[in-house]
Amino acid sequence: MLAGWCYPLCPPSLASPCKDVSMIALLHYPLQVTKAFRQSIAYLPSLLALAYFLVGLLAVVPHEGFISMPGWLDFVRFNDKDTLRTLLSTLIAGMISLVVFSFSMVMSVLSQAGGQFSHKLVFGLVTERHHQWVLGNYLGTILFILMLLMVPENGGSPGTWRSLAAYLGVAMVIHCLGLFVYFIHKASQTVQVNSVVAGLHLATSRSLASLKHRQQSPRYMRMADTIPAAAAASCHRFEIRSRQTGFIQNANFAELAKLAASFDGVIHLNFSPGDFTLADFPLLYVDAPAEPDRACADEVLAHLLYGEGESIEDIHVHGLTQLMEMAVKALSPGINDPGTARLCINQLTDLLRRRLEFAPCNAMVDQHNRVRVTWPVESFESLIYRVFTPILHYGQDDVTIGLSLLKSVKSLSLYAQDSDWRLLQAYADRIIGTLADAAHHRLDRDFISARLNSGEHRLELPDYLDYHE
Repeated sequence: MLAGWCYPLCPPSLASPCKDVSMIALLHYPLQVTKAFRQSIAYLPSLLALAYFLVGLLAVVPHEGFISMPGWLDFVRFNDKDTLRTLLSTLIAGMISLVVFSFSMVMSVLSQAGGQFSHKLVFGLVTERHHQWVLGNYLGTILFILMLLMVPENGGSPGTWRSLAAYLGVAMVIHCLGLFVYFIHKASQTVQVNSVVAGLHLATSRSLASLKHRQQSPRYMRMADTIPAAAAASCHRFEIRSRQTGFIQNANFAELAKLAASFDGVIHLNFSPGDFTLADFPLLYVDAPAEPDRACADEVLAHLLYGEGESIEDIHVHGLTQLMEMAVKALSPGINDPGTARLCINQLTDLLRRRLEFAPCNAMVDQHNRVRVTWPVESFESLIYRVFTPILHYGQDDVTIGLSLLKSVKSLSLYAQDSDWRLLQAYADRIIGTLADAAHHRLDRDFISARLNSGEHRLELPDYLDYHE
């Protein structure tokens, strides 16, 4: 028995929510908004601008009766208001010019990065914390000086308090000049190949380490089939369809397991974390004795985390894919940079070696060791095909690329077991076949043949490259 829940789509606004939406579903939306704000480019600039605003508010509010200024500070006072306003006007004009120049350079850097590497990296470069820090200090300084200009001071000449605030504005501008030098240094490093590749490798390594650490819990296990062909005899199968289109970055498996235990069933996810799903798609299957109610379905969907783009921190596959795309882009005729492609292959080799150290779990059990949630995971075979096949295809005429891929497969064979070893053997045979097709000169064949069995490996490779005229 297969029943489906086909509900009308809920509007994204909370002003008119669906009547039966559970409290958890209602709370999930503001949590998603908060997380999206923390990951956006506006996060640090907004906090820094707020801090500068509070300092500026302190500078312009009347201080008589609250703060008494010592007489020895009278030498810092300006003689007249025009001098102060001229100084502040000059400072804010310079700051605006500095902001325009700085972020014109950012656009140039991002354009170069998008053309040389991958357009997926552009948003990541924009949202880096040091870029946000510089932008926040720029905007905060402008806001502080604007507040000094907009709020006039009573009296014929500026007081000590307002004069000190003006000197503070000068110090802020000098600080921004120092940040400008720092910004130029970081921006120049951002588009360096080694820096970009190393950053992707580090982020993907952390994602793999996090996944491996999470699976040390006894509640995670691995099943041969994540969605059984049929439900248990005492259960019926129901489906829950998605309400929106987008990337599902992750799911709260622990909460889903609790929900499944509450109605004594099993929840089967019909997607892998990071997949792009459509609205009204059969997102989950539920095996349960009785059909869960509408509120329960809403709560299940509330534990799925949607996001924009490809998050490497949550899903290591995205990091591997971006390194592959960088290698393919480097092999394009417009860039023609096989050195960058070989650098990406080296980093991919290390990440795939880390992936061979463990098999990702695809099920969660409850405290009684009963399976409650299952989800599909990408196999090592799929990863190899995903990251190596495009590089082999676009670099098939470059002998160095083929040899680099062969060296990678040979290195991975030292860590592979059983089916993974057979997969690497088959892939090595394919690479050697591609090298044979590309080697039209005897010198090329001799060069390749001398390197077929070089280095440490556990593969069965020929001693000489087979080639037929």
